[in-house]
Amino acid sequence: MKNDGLSVPQGAALTLGAVLGTGVISLPALAASEAGPASLVAWLALIVLSVPLAGTFAALGARHPDGGGVATYARLAFNQHVATMVGWAFYLTIGVGAPVAAGFGGAYVADAFGGGQTMSLAATAGIIVLVTVMNWFGIKVSGGVQLGIAGAIALLLAVAVVVALPHAELGRLTPFAPHGWGSVGTAAAMLVWAFAGWEILSSLSADYHNPARDIRRATAIALVVVTVLYLGIAFATVAALGSTSGAAPLADLLVLGFGEPARPVTAVVAVLLTIGAINAYFAGGSRLGASLAREGGLPKVLADPPGAIPRRSLLAICGVALGTLALTWVAGASTDAALLMASGTFSLLYVVGAAAALRLLPRGSRSWWAAVCSLVAALILLGLTGAHLLGPVVCGGAGLVWSLASSRRGRSRPAGEPGQELQPVREALCPDGSVA
Repeated sequence: MKNDGLSVPQGAALTLGAVLGTGVISLPALAASEAGPASLVAWLALIVLSVPLAGTFAALGARHPDGGGVATYARLAFNQHVATMVGWAFYLTIGVGAPVAAGFGGAYVADAFGGGQTMSLAATAGIIVLVTVMNWFGIKVSGGVQLGIAGAIALLLAVAVVVALPHAELGRLTPFAPHGWGSVGTAAAMLVWAFAGWEILSSLSADYHNPARDIRRATAIALVVVTVLYLGIAFATVAALGSTSGAAPLADLLVLGFGEPARPVTAVVAVLLTIGAINAYFAGGSRLGASLAREGGLPKVLADPPGAIPRRSLLAICGVALGTLALTWVAGASTDAALLMASGTFSLLYVVGAAAALRLLPRGSRSWWAAVCSLVAALILLGLTGAHLLGPVVCGGAGLVWSLASSRRGRSRPAGEPGQELQPVREALCPDGSVA
């Protein structure tokens, strides 16, 4: 037991910070646009599915406290090839998903200060560059700042729901499924983004005072708060805004209660939340990429010496992010496809994590049955992602090809020459999302 480890309240707040990410900024409106009031069914279904999913990762963290996360569990349960596939899918998707996350904050900036799409694109690119610069100099976001961001957004969501409820009209709930019940599945695939973050439990597990006890308590607290806030904001968006909901529903809800002066305040909070979330993924992703490269899982050009700031890997992620944003702008396309691809990657991580849990957790225990439910749920989410699953599958497949080729090169070396066998990826996301 560690005296300087995470307490239950700290662990619950950090988990909330991961789950209450950028998705809550705009996804309620996107889901309502896709499925109408029936989007509430998608929110409720994903909350129900989150219970066994969060329980599975909590059990894995309690039994195998390690910072490597899903990649470590994949190595322990299967082999290094599977771990490398997971690493590739996650690493490459970070750059593709970054413009989506930054775009949520950019939309709030444009909504608050005007400028339309040009302002939104500029703000999106600015957020990506700012986070890259922060990580370039090794700036470490402290746990207190991350907790502050999580607390601010939780408070903001609660206030938004409270001030919007007097404006709710049940008539806006009809017709309940204007686009058919099939649209609920599409909305659920979008909303996976909002529920990504439970996997961070595995990265936090080693830092609790008593992982076997505290991680389950922190998870229970996080589940309750997430349920209340997500269902509250989703209902308020549909019942209080209805078809008038724009790209910034959180601001619209606050304007209902406080008037237009609330809009710029919401934009500031949205941008801070976006920066905090992307910083966590850029910092952890750049470290993961550098680790993979040092061990032969990625091209050596991305490798920085152990302990150094992983600037090469960081630049690669930034380049993919800005390139994706530029392609989206030139093509005049929306970021929905990238969002669904990122959601597919998270679903893939959940499938691998749940499958690993079936081999690592005691068979027949409650946590093992939770893993069974999680695996079924994750497979359903993969199916809902449909053709957008192609991206992470291609990334994972490329990782497998690279891993197999690296293994063959290692076996072909003369006896006595050091091998290049891939080691478990234990340098994934740090608990606070920073570069250690």
